[in-house]
Amino acid sequence: QVQLVESGGGLVQAGGSLRLSCAASGHAFSSYAMGWFRQAPGKEREFVAFIRYNGGRTYYADSVKGRFTISRDNAKNTVYLQMNSLNPEETDFYFCAAGPAPTVRVVDYDNWGQGTKVTVSS
Repeated sequence: QVQLVESGGGLVQAGGSLRLSCAASGHAFSSYAMGWFRQAPGKEREFVAFIRYNGGRTYYADSVKGRFTISRDNAKNTVYLQMNSLNPEETDFYFCAAGPAPTVRVVDYDNWGQGTKVTVSS
């Protein structure tokens, strides 16, 4: 099990950028695939990006491809999500998650952070 804590959310203007961080503690962070998801109130949690345990593979939702970048630093037990060209429709809670394999499915991740709020103003 790993414990995950997201940070870096906040208020940004449309077109702006934010970098989210997810710090992990616990056992063997470097063996976990990591994902970022987002969720608006009353909506289902949706996939944003994932990264393989060693950083060797990344994958993005079509809606963020070319604007968001996921990365990880296993020495620091941290995964990042660089978000550029944000738009107001991306105002959500953003969650990081750890699991045994990199997938787009919420159910495949068994460790979740508490989320960080991102608000994009128009």
